[in-house]
Amino acid sequence: MAAAALPPLPPQFKSIQHHLRTAQELDKREPVVAYYCRLYAMQTGMKIDSKTPECRKFLSKLMDQLEAMKKQFGDNEAITQEIVGSAHVENYALKMFLYADNEDRAGQFHKNMIKSFYTASLLIDVLTVFGELSEENAQHRKYARWKAAYIHNCLKNGETPQPGPIGMEGESFADVEREEAGSSSIHSGTTQPASSSSSSSTYEANNIPTSNYTGIHIPPGAHAPANTPAEVPHNTGVTSNTIQPAPQNTPLVDPSLYSAQSAGEVRLTPEDFARAQKYCKYAGSALQYEDVSTAVQNLQKALKLLITGRE
Repeated sequence: MAAAALPPLPPQFKSIQHHLRTAQELDKREPVVAYYCRLYAMQTGMKIDSKTPECRKFLSKLMDQLEAMKKQFGDNEAITQEIVGSAHVENYALKMFLYADNEDRAGQFHKNMIKSFYTASLLIDVLTVFGELSEENAQHRKYARWKAAYIHNCLKNGETPQPGPIGMEGESFADVEREEAGSSSIHSGTTQPASSSSSSSTYEANNIPTSNYTGIHIPPGAHAPANTPAEVPHNTGVTSNTIQPAPQNTPLVDPSLYSAQSAGEVRLTPEDFARAQKYCKYAGSALQYEDVSTAVQNLQKALKLLITGRE
């Protein structure tokens, strides 16, 4: 990316360092997601400290990067239209989550899976750029962050993690941050590679949930998109030609839609039209990842809203 390099990260901005690292990692293969990671970091940084000289300098350079990306990808509707951008980021976050969830439920525990869980939680953070998180996304963020901490700590302690949702108290990544201090620093716009003996990413100890997750509803990962994330491990003994697309669990068409009558006197508001458009955009973005289930679900939501005036 032809943009000004970032100065050293001010200590005040520690909470956004992993979002910026994620942006760097996604610059080439997912520039849209990288753009919104930086926008989230920019907005969050402005709220934290926009007055001290070092913070102002850092935010100014970050703004330069955002402007350069906006100019470079100015013809991409995911950059120019927030509805499309939101759908793109959400689908990529879900893609990361479902890959990690599939690995977890299959009992395949490794560092790349841990990173995918945590990266998914970071990308759900980024969705707050577009407004308040849905209850489902907030739940997925908590679960992904907790799962990443739980599995990491199990592997570190020589224990075998239990797959799937289980009742566990919150885990902390404070020790991981101490072990890998400096491995994810943001200096001069480059990412320092992690050593082979450590995880490929560090994790925030802040906001790790402490509640019990026995009753949390996390859907099985069997409906993961066929194209798994780029972080699919290459060192776990699974060769690329053995990776098979996950089966698609296509939902049945809601039978009530067949008999649904037009809204008639029900007048759709501008907000209704915006929500219907959002569902259609989500469906289109899901199809980019060959996620038929998500596409069908969102199209049905849009159709029901347009026909009945209700969601």
